[in-house]
Amino acid sequence: MEDNKDIIFEVFSNPDRITEALTQGVREALVKHKQAGNPVVIWRDGKPVWLAPEEILA
Repeated sequence: MEDNKDIIFEVFSNPDRITEALTQGVREALVKHKQAGNPVVIWRDGKPVWLAPEEILA
């Protein structure tokens, strides 16, 4: 159990590692949506906007 705490502390103490993991996860989700032909919602000019699959840059 103590080993898990050490690993969790190590991961969460590195903001660059967290940012990279989140970026990779979003990239993979966008690719999957595009491949499946599903739209996604993004935030543009203070408003939510639907992007058609062909508009997704992934």
